Amino acid sequence: MRVAESTLYIIAYDISSDRRRTRVHKLLCGYGDWTQYSLFECWLTRQQQIELKAKLKKLLQAGDSLRFYPLCKSCVGRVETEGSPRPVARETTIL
Repeated sequence: MRVAESTLYIIAYDISSDRRRTRVHKLLCGYGDWTQYSLFECWLTRQQQIELKAKLKKLLQAGDSLRFYPLCKSCVGRVETEGSPRPVARETTIL
């Protein structure tokens, strides 16, 4: 069985509504690590990215901003972090 390849995405958002921002935050917590205020690091397969974007689209309104920044494998290895660990891919075990 082939394991789906994942990509590290930096997801940043700027949402003025406390209620919508909280909903987006809770949704993103299920997909990755909250590393900075309004910023997540998420290892996503292509299918997970599609699924997440569809769910986020339902929460966003005019004036909200959400950005996905993919990092190539070379770039992930060059991430510099002070004060917290570097992003690492989560291992998934299928039983």
